[in-house]
Amino acid sequence: MRTATYGVAYGRAAEDQVYDPIDVIPPGASDARTADALQRLDRLAALMDSAVRVPGTQVRIGLDAALGLIPGVGDIASKSVSAYIIYEAQRMGLPTGALLRMAGNVALDLAIGAVPLVGDLFDVFWRANRRNMEILRGHLAAGGRLP
Repeated sequence: MRTATYGVAYGRAAEDQVYDPIDVIPPGASDARTADALQRLDRLAALMDSAVRVPGTQVRIGLDAALGLIPGVGDIASKSVSAYIIYEAQRMGLPTGALLRMAGNVALDLAIGAVPLVGDLFDVFWRANRRNMEILRGHLAAGGRLP
């Protein structure tokens, strides 16, 4: 387990405890294939939302924020990756309510991210992919089972 240096899941303060994706497989992960998928999605979410730390700060940025700097194409490319994470969660059998919350995170990221400058700053702090992985892992941790 490591200490996060960024806010995770629903605006919790920095220094929250988060688990490395390789260290913890939730009890609802019923087989090795599901566990592998969770690890792959965790790595993808980390790449998109918090790949590198900005030198001299505790702020981490990912490809989502970097791609958002490219007008039009960047937002579409980063949201395509976010849509893939939601698609995989749907394939794993996540309930509709949780999928809608995940889609809402991405929609908010897209809507505000489209505003020049404000959207780019928002992309740094609103980590939709990390939030979506928290929803998926939270469902599993609460005893929810995936098929």
